[in-house]
This record gives sequence, structure tokens and C-alpha cells, in this order.
Amino acid sequence: MDYYKRILESGLKRYLRQFPAVSIMGPRQSGKSTMLRKVLTPEYRYITFDDPLVVEYFLSDPRAFLAEYGERVIFDEVQRVPALFNHLKVLIDNDRDKYGNFVLTGSSQFSMVKGITESLAGRIGSLSLLPFQYSEIPAGLRDAQMLLGSYPENVARGFGGVRDWYSAYIGNYLERDVRSLFNIGNLRDFQRLLSLLASQTAQELNMSRLAGDIGVTVKTIGAWISILEASFIIFLVPPYHRNLGKRVVKRPKLYFYDTGLVCHLTGVRTAELLEKGPLAGPVFENYVAAELKKAVLHGAQDITFYYYRNNSGTEADLIIDDLAAGSTVFVEIKCSSTARPGMVEGLRKLIALERESSRSAAWNVSGVLVFRGDETPDFGGIRAVNYRRFLEEFLDTEGHDGRMS
Repeated sequence: MDYYKRILESGLKRYLRQFPAVSIMGPRQSGKSTMLRKVLTPEYRYITFDDPLVVEYFLSDPRAFLAEYGERVIFDEVQRVPALFNHLKVLIDNDRDKYGNFVLTGSSQFSMVKGITESLAGRIGSLSLLPFQYSEIPAGLRDAQMLLGSYPENVARGFGGVRDWYSAYIGNYLERDVRSLFNIGNLRDFQRLLSLLASQTAQELNMSRLAGDIGVTVKTIGAWISILEASFIIFLVPPYHRNLGKRVVKRPKLYFYDTGLVCHLTGVRTAELLEKGPLAGPVFENYVAAELKKAVLHGAQDITFYYYRNNSGTEADLIIDDLAAGSTVFVEIKCSSTARPGMVEGLRKLIALERESSRSAAWNVSGVLVFRGDETPDFGGIRAVNYRRFLEEFLDTEGHDGRMS
């Protein structure tokens, strides 16, 4: 199977020169193991804790295990052996000048972050690898990405058998991660939540309503949302809190990292059904937001996303706050192929308010309308940009397909 070069490769190599250990977190099947084995072997040995025999060997004799696998090693799915972190701390502290010795991967932020915080703080650099971002997918397959998703195996197969793949993926996720790692008793209710969230993507997260729909407590919904976040299934975008006065809306907006999963969970099987159905706008917004989120994580950039909405209807779907560049970009995302001046009125008000109370005169505040049509003359300083061009500009991509033999 062809290998597609990942944007994160450069960040990985940089971190290996800077830290004794490097962690790479991301959902199952996002390509973590494939990338590491392509980039780092044969210099690094590859050990996976998905193998019960490997887990048994470590638990029965950790000293012997690390005597054998203590030099230039990739430990895959380390959330299954949380005791490993303390042992690695001792090895690292005994030779702090040895950089890039351990690479750890995991598909659950809960176990990884806990282990890193308690044992490896200051000793490890953390990166994230999500499903393919826009510039990593061959140009000929990008049109199908919104409907069929971004997981590497599906892309490499030209999306053949994608629906069977998603069915198996959800089943494996529920059984291997949710049940075994998080001890969720009622998987049926948990899966029902997953489907409800897919139908409400790109909307504000209302946990009280979800609790009522499923018949569980708000506390339970909150815990399950945290599990979905930790598993890199969903991410939340908080309301904007800087310079625009009192927040009217306090709930975060919810997005999925992969719109193919959204379409699968909601029964959207064809491009026509997506285009003409009620999820056309939400999935389009989710797609743009997820591509930006993936690009920021893969590039390890100091960029934060927000959204804004108040009682009068003034809103911005996304606010890109870039501390390094000293800029704030207010973004409106429309599924329409036609840009109209009325689509940017909310952005215009927000930009004016932001400029009045800007952090400094040098801070750059701007707005952009992202839509599906051809670029048009700007609306009083607010650009209307086709979503593909917007992603290419944000990602600074050269448009090549990244394929390697």
C-alpha cells in the first residue's frame, strides 16, 4: 500500500532533537504507527502493547523488558500499560542528555496525559496526529473527503468499502476503547449519544437536552463527552471571551474531527443526499473547522479557535486567534455557492468592536467569508474566498499529493 507523507513528520524530527521522549496522540487508524515505522525504522524498534503477550512480558518483569527495549524504541498504544511511564522516568533521568530515545503513541488522551503529567513532565514533547488533512489527500480524492472522510486506510483504497470500514471502526472503538478503558456499562446509550451528536454537529452543545433525550444525567453526558474528546472523535470550540464584552452564549460548539464519520452515523450515503439534505450546511462548516483544527495540531501552532453569538443574532462561526502572528480573523462559513453582502454583516460589527478594544495598535483584525463559489470582490474589506483556496492559504500547501513509493 502506498505511503502518503504526513505534515507532522517535520515536527516529529524536530521534537526528537529536543526531548528525551516524544508522545504522539491521535485516534485509532489515524496513521500513527504507519508514519513512525516509515520514518523511524529500522533505527527504532517497534513494540505494540496491543499484543497481549507484550503486555504480559512487561507486567511480569518490567526491568527485563526495558533492558531489552530501552534504546531507540517506539512504544505503541501505551495507554494499556500506565505503569510504563514511571519506569521511563527513571531511565530518562539516568541519562538526560540522550534525546529522542523513546517514542510513545496512544489513542486515549486520558491515560496519556495522566502518565505524562505525573511522570514525564518536562521530559517529553507531545504531538497529535489526526486523520489526513486537506493537503495530505491526493488531489483527485479531495472532492470525496467531506462525504467519505479522511482516515488514511480509506484514502489509500480510494474509499472502496468505506461504509463497512466505518461500521467496523465504531464497533471496535466501542468495545476496545470505551468498554475496556473507560468501563462504560451501557454501550447502547453511549452509541445513541454518538449518533445524536453527529446529527447536531456544528451546533452549540446542550447537555441538558441530550440527557433528556437519552434518559441519563447531565453529569453522565458530560463524562461521555469527555471520553469522546479524549478519543479524538469530537472537539469543542469555546465562545469568544476577549474584547467583545459580556458573553451571551456560554456553551461550546461541537465538531467531529472526521465528517465521513458524521455522514455514516446520520445515514448520509451519497453526495446528492448530503447536498440536498438538512446537514449540508452543518457538515460543510464542520469540514472547514476540522481541517483548520487538524492543520494547527499537525503544525503544533499556537492558534486558538473560538466562536461568537449573541441575542441579537450577531455571530461568527469561527474566530482564529493567532498569538504568534498577532492577529484575529473572524470567519463566516456558508455552504452557498453565491456570496452576498448580507452574509458578512455580523462579521463587520464584530470586527469594529474588536478594533475599538484591540490589544494593541499592531494587532491585526480581519474577516473572511468562506463559501463554495468563486472568489468575488471583497465586501468592504471582508474577503469572500472559496473554501479550497482558504484551506490552501491557511495550510500554505503546494497542492502536491504527498505520495511516496
